[in-house]
Amino acid sequence: MNAQSVDTTAAGATAGGSAWAPLRHPMFRALWLAQTGSNLGGWMQTVAAQWFLIQAGSGSAIVAWVQAASLLPVLFLSLFAGVLADRFDRRGWLLAMNIVSAALAVVLTVLSGIGVLGAPSLLLMTFLLGSSAALSAPAWQAIQPDLVPRQEIPAAAALGGITVNAARAVGPAIAGILVAWTGPTFVFALNAVSFLGVVIALVRWPRPERTAPTWTEPFGDSLVAGLRYLASGPIVRRLLLRSLLFALPASALWSLLPSAAGGLLGLGATGYGLLLGMLGVGSILGAVLMPFLTRHLSSSAALGISAAVFAVFAVGTVSVAWWPLPVVVPVLLITGIAWTATLTTLNAAMQLSAAPWVRARAISAYLLVLLGGQGLGAFLWGAVSAMAGVAVTLAVAAGLLLLVAASVLVLPLRPETGRLDRSIEPYCAPEPRLVFDPEPDDGPVTVTIAYRVAPEREQAFLAAMRPLRDSRRRTGAAGWMLERAGEEAGSFQEVFRVRSWGEYTASRNARWTGSDAAVLDRVLETAEVGAESHAFAVRLPRR
Repeated sequence: MNAQSVDTTAAGATAGGSAWAPLRHPMFRALWLAQTGSNLGGWMQTVAAQWFLIQAGSGSAIVAWVQAASLLPVLFLSLFAGVLADRFDRRGWLLAMNIVSAALAVVLTVLSGIGVLGAPSLLLMTFLLGSSAALSAPAWQAIQPDLVPRQEIPAAAALGGITVNAARAVGPAIAGILVAWTGPTFVFALNAVSFLGVVIALVRWPRPERTAPTWTEPFGDSLVAGLRYLASGPIVRRLLLRSLLFALPASALWSLLPSAAGGLLGLGATGYGLLLGMLGVGSILGAVLMPFLTRHLSSSAALGISAAVFAVFAVGTVSVAWWPLPVVVPVLLITGIAWTATLTTLNAAMQLSAAPWVRARAISAYLLVLLGGQGLGAFLWGAVSAMAGVAVTLAVAAGLLLLVAASVLVLPLRPETGRLDRSIEPYCAPEPRLVFDPEPDDGPVTVTIAYRVAPEREQAFLAAMRPLRDSRRRTGAAGWMLERAGEEAGSFQEVFRVRSWGEYTASRNARWTGSDAAVLDRVLETAEVGAESHAFAVRLPRR
């Protein structure tokens, strides 16, 4: 992990124990410390790269592209990274990506040391390092439930946010001093070393033996399955919507803060560093405070606080445009807390709500929406500020943040967010008895299940089938329908199609969760289940 690690701070809908409780677990502690060093190295490298370009006489656009080169890969690779993290052992995938990152950082150091590094090669190496970070980000988020108990996931994710914000607050200052003393090459070398800490921690992680899958889903099908899961999951859809609604207006402060510091507040580089440092310190405080707050609040109260922190962020956004520096500094400290409070709720809720088999893909979609929203927002706010000025643009963004805060009343996180049983529970029905042994790639397979429903229970049965439809779609069904018999009262049949026999067996044995089982139980309380049949598509011979 490294190179502009994504700020996916989390604390969440549920919290248990101290904010520091996850650090009691040796492997979490080792990986957390290693990631902190890696994030610090990433921010230090960004400063060194920008200073290298300034010394080389590059224009402001080239210098700004360093940030773009490190973040753009997340937009391009996030969904693919989620698929890869779900297909392969996540520990092994993270180990491979960090070794690749260390090798890339060594190449960058050597190029700089022998004097052949230029603007094109620097941007290319930054893009490649950003790509390796993007490919590892979903896996890093997805392993948190393997490191700490479920009730400590919010605090664990909050601690992950501390590593990002601490690095953001401290890394640029350290890099500035080191670059002045030693030049950029030494800082590039430190970044290469920072990856080794993560590699060592991952090597020492004693993962349990995993049973080799009997069927490997094609890459494209894995991507489609992840998208279908998101489309059929009302909880994750609401989380993605709330992330986008926040990211678009909130990005105005981050993207326009340098202009506001220099043009509106009349500050130099040191003053801008102070403002950025206040946001970073506030973010760290937010990560520490959120577990304490959420542990003593009901879901309704947590949603009320969620709306309040949006409003606080709006105040912080407008403060740099209209208020004097002595007021802006403490307000930005509180704004940093608000930033963390919002992202903590969203990120931990996503980790707790996504099923294990698709967790990395769900998190990759969250990262894509969050960073894509920030990138799109930064572009839009930059264009607006060019026409209306920085002060007016920040005021508009603050107004939109207030509207987003109010929207929590009509678009809250769903009550069951983070509370569903996501443990894998094999499907309750007996294994199908077929007259032939299908291959995993055989299909599509049409599954038909008969139900017998008493007249007085028909409405309850229909209501229970709606969540079952979503469960079928999330776990593999590409098409689903419920049919009523025309000749016999109370006779229904559920019909759904799965792309292959391998995916159907996976939906029963590797994707069916405890919450899905509870949905099916509610259906069985309203009806008697009858025969289940499986029809395979037949490929006719060519003439």
